[in-house]
Amino acid sequence: MTRRVRAVGGGPDAGAAVVDFVLIGGLIVVIALGIVQLTLGLHVRNTLVDSASAGARYGALDGRSTSDAARRTRELVAGSLADGYADEVTARRVVVGGVEMVEVEVRAPLPVIGLIGPAGRLTVTGHAIAEDDLP
Repeated sequence: MTRRVRAVGGGPDAGAAVVDFVLIGGLIVVIALGIVQLTLGLHVRNTLVDSASAGARYGALDGRSTSDAARRTRELVAGSLADGYADEVTARRVVVGGVEMVEVEVRAPLPVIGLIGPAGRLTVTGHAIAEDDLP
């Protein structure tokens, strides 16, 4: 006599759990990488804003010039991020409400994949009241 052994759990859904795991796992990885990339973009923006503001405050000190502000901003950006983010830094004196201020503008790539992105997409400014204009 021969016996037949029946497969347990067979049927049309056999092996579907593996496919579900791979598809859902891939989706979760893509979502997690997107969140990390958004966080990196926000970090770059905040670092540029802070560097521009610090450079403007440095250039606004009595006896300092706008070239000092731009140089200090480049140093801060290059020290915090890649050197390519410090390429387009400009500083100038502006008058706002009758008060002379130092304005530092930084144009940098917006990181799309890692720190790589199109050039000149993100523009931030920092301001400080010029001390040599104060009474």
